Amino acid sequence: MDNSLITVTSPLLPDLDEFYGLLKEIWNSKYITNNGSFHKQLEKELASYLKVPYVSLFTNGTLPLITALQALRVTGEVITTPYSFVATTHALWWNGIKPVFVDVDLKTGNLDPNKIETAITPKTTAIMPVHVYGKPCETKKIQEIADRYGLKVIYDAAHAFGVEVDGESVLNAGDMSTLSFHATKVYNTIEGGAMVMHDEKTKQRIDYLKNFGFAGETTVVGPGINSKMDEVRAAYGILNLRQVDEAIAARREVAVAYRNALRSVEGVSFFDDMPGVKHNYSYFPIFIDERKYGMTRDELYMKMRESKVLGRRYFYPLISEFSTYRGLESADPKNLPNAHKMANSVICLPMHHALRREDIECVLEQIVK
Repeated sequence: MDNSLITVTSPLLPDLDEFYGLLKEIWNSKYITNNGSFHKQLEKELASYLKVPYVSLFTNGTLPLITALQALRVTGEVITTPYSFVATTHALWWNGIKPVFVDVDLKTGNLDPNKIETAITPKTTAIMPVHVYGKPCETKKIQEIADRYGLKVIYDAAHAFGVEVDGESVLNAGDMSTLSFHATKVYNTIEGGAMVMHDEKTKQRIDYLKNFGFAGETTVVGPGINSKMDEVRAAYGILNLRQVDEAIAARREVAVAYRNALRSVEGVSFFDDMPGVKHNYSYFPIFIDERKYGMTRDELYMKMRESKVLGRRYFYPLISEFSTYRGLESADPKNLPNAHKMANSVICLPMHHALRREDIECVLEQIVK
């Protein structure tokens, strides 16, 4: 192995000459933001690729979460997961909404639908699940609960780009789904994000809200925010969309290599592909049982780092452990045993399209004894 670091992710980069060509078009048009031609093109191409009716682009992946809550007029309490990136719960906090944490299913890491109903109160107005590591939630069960109690469902689908169940995009579940196009994701626009919605009227409302509420030069129809994507990142995204399938195929090969090598290692577990699901291989988490493995998760994590293999304890600590949220009744660790078990045992291994065979072998050398 050379002296380079093996990182947990590597961004998908467009062809430089092609990108320069699009930048020249932007420069010559002098139209660099505010719903330009590349912005419109990317929205249409993403809707087609993702098999969804409507897409609205955002400047990052957090603002569509915040805006979805505004658009659906969600208030009071929202049931969500502690096993996610903090942006999920921060979006609630910024809207003055109380998050109510519910434990996860160890088989997926996703919100356990069998535990949702006991957390519903008269103040509950919505459920915000997360497709953790791109593994789809039990959307039908969650929707049945939401319909029974008259709740909205907003999916944080930051990891679920292109994920399908039985040929149907998982992004079509619920009232809205949001995506992140951060550089660490399977598909990226450097920074960026999107919202998926079901009808044109809702898209129009979202497009107003992400542009200060403007519906015309002198007409403001609501208290919006500035969260538009610019033309440069839209152009970058157009080019990356052309190569994302190839990147996902390469990531799948990495996942297969990891599974083949780790399946017989005592004390190490991982997720297999789910039947009927088109995966995007966004992450490859392993879980360490120190009693069987003979080493704690953190000892293995540090061993990897010393060998310049930069895994990530993702998600650790739980959102419910951060100072902002740990005082909530639902954040009590005794209510979240599965989430704590996962958070305290997880390491996400390097997983990206640019990993070489020697990189994969070096990662495995740190784990397979």
